[in-house]
Amino acid sequence: MTATTEFTPETATAPETVSEDTTGTGPSAAALPVLHPHVNAWFEGHARDLPWRHPEAGAWGVMVSEFMLQQTPVARVLPVYEQWMARWPRPADLAAEPSGEAVRAWGRLGYPRRALRLHGAATAITERHGGDVPQEHSQLLALPGIGEYTAAAVASFAYGQRHAVLDTNVRRVIARAVTGVEYPPNATTAAERKLARALLPEDVPTAARWAASSMELGALVCSAKNPECGRCPIAAQCAWLAAGKPPHEGPARRTQAYAGTDRQVRGRLLAVLREATTPVPQASLDMVWHEPVQRARALDGLVSDGLVEPLAGGRYRLPQS
Repeated sequence: MTATTEFTPETATAPETVSEDTTGTGPSAAALPVLHPHVNAWFEGHARDLPWRHPEAGAWGVMVSEFMLQQTPVARVLPVYEQWMARWPRPADLAAEPSGEAVRAWGRLGYPRRALRLHGAATAITERHGGDVPQEHSQLLALPGIGEYTAAAVASFAYGQRHAVLDTNVRRVIARAVTGVEYPPNATTAAERKLARALLPEDVPTAARWAASSMELGALVCSAKNPECGRCPIAAQCAWLAAGKPPHEGPARRTQAYAGTDRQVRGRLLAVLREATTPVPQASLDMVWHEPVQRARALDGLVSDGLVEPLAGGRYRLPQS
């Protein structure tokens, strides 16, 4: 099961039969290096012991981890994941509570709309699938808040299926090892998806293991800033290393500022509401940020996103629906 440090938005696609590239946009399948035996063997001895990898976590534990790990480091996710699973061990347990409780339990993980989406997915699983996370990729994709990446990840990590699971770490491994560049494009391209499918082993269990092992390799060895090529199991096959590790020449990699942004203001407003057991008056929220226009814009955004519910008399609370 997955163990990444960060995730990009939904980017993976369902598996397709591997065939040679006839478009001229990339290497043919026959010309691709065979990476999975080395990476899978490395994974056997280096995979981290993470709770969502334990059999008892089940598909629901995998799904919860996938939502939490998007753009959030493992170290920050672990304590929240443990508390979440203790409180809501099945989708029906979460669905039975208001969505605001999911936002409250999300704590400081960031991007709290993920909590609302996970609550929505849990509700749909309870209503449509008897409380069991579905196995079919198409059924997973039909759940609210589930995109191509998460559907492929859950199908692969929880149910051992053959899917191309493309997160930031996997994309970086493929970019370096196969295409010889330091970083993948800012947004996942069709060519990347095609290449990822071509690299998939034909054997289903081996493909599922490759999805996890390549992700772990990107998280632990082939990292963004300090890749440890000396202990990489595919160093001898890496096109980027063979080329002398040329520096990135594409568009500047995106960085996400936080201090002074609306995201920071939203976080402070939500922190007050998470800690409150009764509706919070406007005056209490006004104290969290000095600039009134930005503060009002951030609060309006939280209301529009469904993360905050306005009440009569200028009071606010987490959603109760």
